[in-house]
Formats: sequence, C-alpha cells, structure tokens
Amino acid sequence: MRRILFLTGLIMILQGCVKEVSWSLKDELPEKLIVDAIITDEVKMHKILLTYAVSELNQDPKPVTGASVMISNEDSTWQLVETPLNSGVYGTPPSFFARLNKNYTLLISVGNKIYTGKTSMISGSVFSELRYTRNEENNLYYVDWVANAFDAEKAAMWELLIDWSLAPGYEYLDSVETHARMLFYTLPTLDVSEVFAPRMQSVFFPAGTIITERRYSLTPEHTEFIREMLLETNWAGGLFTIAPADVGTNLSDGAYGFFGACAVTELSLIVTPLE
Repeated sequence: MRRILFLTGLIMILQGCVKEVSWSLKDELPEKLIVDAIITDEVKMHKILLTYAVSELNQDPKPVTGASVMISNEDSTWQLVETPLNSGVYGTPPSFFARLNKNYTLLISVGNKIYTGKTSMISGSVFSELRYTRNEENNLYYVDWVANAFDAEKAAMWELLIDWSLAPGYEYLDSVETHARMLFYTLPTLDVSEVFAPRMQSVFFPAGTIITERRYSLTPEHTEFIREMLLETNWAGGLFTIAPADVGTNLSDGAYGFFGACAVTELSLIVTPLE
C-alpha cells in the first residue's frame, strides 16, 4: 500500500514539473546550393545540375535558374548555357571535353553569391566485362558481378545502362519498363557499413538485352566524397551505421555536392541465353 502511495505521489510531482515551451521556428530554411557536376573526356555537351536543398523526404528539388556558370582551365574558359530555360541544367558547348594534366575550375554566380570548385582528371583503365546469372524462378537474368568492391590503387565508378526494348516480347512496352540504370563503385577502403549494408533490389532482364558498361576514373578527393555519400545513403540502415553528417565537398562554403572530372572507358554486350 505504501509503495502504491509513493508511486502515485511521484507521478503527481513529475506531472507538476512539466512546463509548456513554445519554440520559435523559422518559417523557411536558408537556401543551400546543391551542385551535381561531372565532366569527362568525352566530346559532347556536358550538363551541370544546380538545385536547392529540400527540407522534406521525397520532395522535388527546386532548380536554380538564371545562374551564371563557367568552367575554365589553364588555356580556355567556357560559358555554360541553361538548357532548357528555367530547368537548372547548364550545358557546355558540344565540342567540350576534359583533358589529362589540366586543372579545371567551376565558377557559379547566383544573385550576389559566388561559388567555386576545382578538380583534375586521372587516366582511365580497361576492364573485364560484367557477369550475369539466370534466375531460376522467372528465367530472367540479373547482374552477378561488375567489379571488385575494393581496389587500393584504382578507384572507379561503374555505370550500367540496361536496355531490353528490342528483346522479343518487349518491343511495344513503355521505355520506363524496358530500361534501367545501375551504379557500382570500387573504392580503396572496405567499411563495415558496406559489408553489412541493406540488400539492394535486383534488376531482371531477358536474353537479348543490350548492356553498356561504363567505367569512370576517380580522383582521391572524388573517391572520398562518394564513400561519405554511400555511408549516408546506400550503406545506412544496416547492422552497422554512422551518425548522420554533412558529406564533404570540393566546393566553396555554402555549396554542397561535388565537381569532378572523369576519364571514361566503355564496352557493350548482348545478354545471351545461359544453360
């Protein structure tokens, strides 16, 4: 009985200590510039995407329009043009390509603010083609191996463009149902968060699929940016994780993302039936 009276009195005391507090919150968060900028040694129009950071999950980012964007090296300067207008996408001239042994500077002017980033490019490398396996349940195929996840000397990003729009029985489907893009990474570190990361969804495709495999060389700074990004995204939520934090960048204060230059090597293959 005494214990019940003691607990009842304790609860009343604790309730009496509760004080309502009204927090003063700002209506709007400060706008943070997000830069998605990779140039390569391919001759083409390279696109740089500028958006503002979002404040909610799955929110569509607001494009940064009307900015002045330039890329320069020791020899030349290129003015980028927003294409299409009000898209936040800024394109180089179609003849542009990055070169080895050159230092590139990105300059972005938005209103009265100026942001800069610097990068260079290391050489590309030839590679062995990926491996795929047939799934016994649906008789479709999936990518089984692209590259080793760990390489102490040659970091790389791997892009797979998978197209089965010409495979028999798939010719008249919408392009969203017959195309996929996948990214893989080879890094000079092996993190426990990577080893025990949540399992990613597999992409299944039929025989006759065309796969274009592209390897992007990465500088040490670009590699570290990707590692930190993966720790915050794909590798988060597993058995081992880290405390959330801002990902490092090579851009000046107030901008997030990365300005990178990559050498690209590429090969294509057609998925053939496996016994």
